[in-house]
Amino acid sequence: MNPDEMMRVMRVAAMLFTLAALGGLGMAGIRFMGHRNPPAWIAMVHGLLAAAGVTLLAYGWYAFGIPASALLALLLFLLAAAGGAVLSLGYKWKHRLLPAGLVVGHAVAAVAGYVLLLVAVSGGGGAVAGG
Repeated sequence: MNPDEMMRVMRVAAMLFTLAALGGLGMAGIRFMGHRNPPAWIAMVHGLLAAAGVTLLAYGWYAFGIPASALLALLLFLLAAAGGAVLSLGYKWKHRLLPAGLVVGHAVAAVAGYVLLLVAVSGGGGAVAGG
């Protein structure tokens, strides 16, 4: 295991999730302030960035092992991804207004994962899992 490479993977994943979170904030603002769904292109870019972050974290777990907090973050991001898929396929594609509770649940899982990933990137992530 190369600790520098593991940290680099986690930092890049955190950057991807930061960009995804900015898009998520914008979409939440559109949904809650405008009482309409956000444009499809924003949702697609948001999902692509988040999926890239999840893939990178999963690679880091498999190839190097990642701190326990980063592994928990990965699991929470996967939960958030499932919620995002339901929002997109179950509502947006059917031109139905995104349900507020599901939007908030998706955000809560993603934010909790993001905070845990930042803890791992800052060096407080606990024992290394996987690898």
